[in-house]
Amino acid sequence: QVQLVESGGGVVQAGDSLRLSCAASGRTFNAMGWFRQAPGKEREFVASISWSGSTTYYSGSVKGRFTISRDNAKNTVYLQMNSLKPEDTATYYCAGGSRPSYYYSSYDYWGQGTQVTVSS
Repeated sequence: QVQLVESGGGVVQAGDSLRLSCAASGRTFNAMGWFRQAPGKEREFVASISWSGSTTYYSGSVKGRFTISRDNAKNTVYLQMNSLKPEDTATYYCAGGSRPSYYYSSYDYWGQGTQVTVSS
């Protein structure tokens, strides 16, 4: 059974940092990604990473503030989020796929999400 389990969400103040983790089990993925969805909005791309870590993509809204990384020995992907803003408030989902991509449809497996709330 393939599972992706996110952790690390919480309530923080603007300017704070959080690190999200996503532990995969049941298989490995060439590419891992993070997406987020705020209430009343569509799910949007945040970041993705290749197996080796040599290829990463970021949305313009998080580039320079967020860093995606992975530990293949632990089958885990991370999202380091710095300088958080209230507009970063959302449920964050990790996803596994075959290649790094900005597109939701490129990912085959999804976690259940972890809530991040940033207060001003």
